[in-house]
Amino acid sequence: MFRRLVMLVAVAALACGLYAEEKTVAASPLSFTLKANDGSDHALSQYKGKVVLLVNVASRCGLTPQYTQLQALYEKYKDRGLVVVGIPCNDFGAQEPGTNEEIKKFCSTKFNVTFPLMSKVHVQGAEIDPLYQYLTVDGPKPGKITWNFEKFLVARDGSLAERFAPRTKPDAEDVVKAIETELDKK
Repeated sequence: MFRRLVMLVAVAALACGLYAEEKTVAASPLSFTLKANDGSDHALSQYKGKVVLLVNVASRCGLTPQYTQLQALYEKYKDRGLVVVGIPCNDFGAQEPGTNEEIKKFCSTKFNVTFPLMSKVHVQGAEIDPLYQYLTVDGPKPGKITWNFEKFLVARDGSLAERFAPRTKPDAEDVVKAIETELDKK
């Protein structure tokens, strides 16, 4: 009897441990809510049915001129369903030190950015934002973000279609082709 009780306790403990290790993984980058630049909630689910380019951005980076190309992509394809979402990050070389208000002013005055800008997040480390936990660890295209301006292309159905390295310019042929391919899907 005692042996049976010990066995039951051991099985129960093992089962509890297994359930505790289980984690719920989002099915899509569009399952997440970020804070918009003004501090309000910004559910990415509002972009279901659109093609979304998520980009971790910074205003004091050698890649900052990519804002011009991101804005041009947004203007060219927004009527077909493209949304560019800029997500400021200060994780690489402290190249995004400003407040959300300063970031918005910089982007709008220097680069005429009209696409949605979010509040600053961490894309790595202990304070990683849940969206970036999904994108870099739990999702279908895992891997560390190496610098500012990493790009994630989300298909109309919410799946992660492509991922582009920071130095890959937004107007590079492979990026444009991937965007057009996803936009052509209905």
